[in-house]
Amino acid sequence: MKICIVSDSHDHRPLLEAAVRAAKAAGAEAVLHCGDVVAPSTLSVLKPFGLPIHVIHGNNTGDLYMMARIANQPGNNITFYGQDAGIELAGRKIFIVHYPHYARAMAATGDWDLVCCGHDHEVRVETVPNILGGETHMVNPGTVGGVAAPATWVLGDLDSMSFEIHEVEVDAPVDELAAS
Repeated sequence: MKICIVSDSHDHRPLLEAAVRAAKAAGAEAVLHCGDVVAPSTLSVLKPFGLPIHVIHGNNTGDLYMMARIANQPGNNITFYGQDAGIELAGRKIFIVHYPHYARAMAATGDWDLVCCGHDHEVRVETVPNILGGETHMVNPGTVGGVAAPATWVLGDLDSMSFEIHEVEVDAPVDELAAS
């Protein structure tokens, strides 16, 4: 199973939409958003893709009440967890949190196959030694919103546990879209 991992969209809808469109074209079957959506309506650009969306809030929480209401609408494909989430996809245990230091700590437990985070807008794919003697994959997709860094997202393959970093490709210049 392939997944699209994004974070820190900060209301930049065209960039978020472009990233998920590319991910779906590459075979992604779900979206993980590691926080800082800000306005809940930002997620509306993802509805037409029909993919399950797993989202947490970050430090730019926006309207948490409305985020929960949107997620609880009948027939909605958005699951809003709050500050963090532990989910299972394709037999893999995945933890989603906004902060990298929290993510590193959760990866070190060895309880998770994959830990995803955001916050610092620095795209990284790494393995973290865990207390069980193994390694845990940790992915920070950077900022899909292109905030003070290139607009990036990660395509993950849960079967092979491989992760590819992608820059968001759009028709308009990213500076122009980030300002909208």
